[in-house]
Amino acid sequence: MIILSASFAAPPVEREEIVALCSEHSARSRAEPGCISHHIHVDCEDPARLFFYEEWEDEAAVATHFAVPASGDFVKRLTALLGERPEMQIYRAEAIPMEGLG
Repeated sequence: MIILSASFAAPPVEREEIVALCSEHSARSRAEPGCISHHIHVDCEDPARLFFYEEWEDEAAVATHFAVPASGDFVKRLTALLGERPEMQIYRAEAIPMEGLG
């Protein structure tokens, strides 16, 4: 599984538009092949900060997601609203049985 995460501060003036844009992007992305989970969250400790958490079946699904024109448009629109491109982290992960943890 591939996990993607990103967080960024949403300027108060643009916050409503940013939340709507991100919510639309997440809903569209969840319908893509290989998407396990795709959500935008508000940071409880800093409500101005938004956080993306995504799970994808594999790297091919992520590559396909990045190639979707609407994904590129989303990044351009979000970058314009934020004034910078959000930093994203990408991880390769595997499940660990809970029984072995304690």
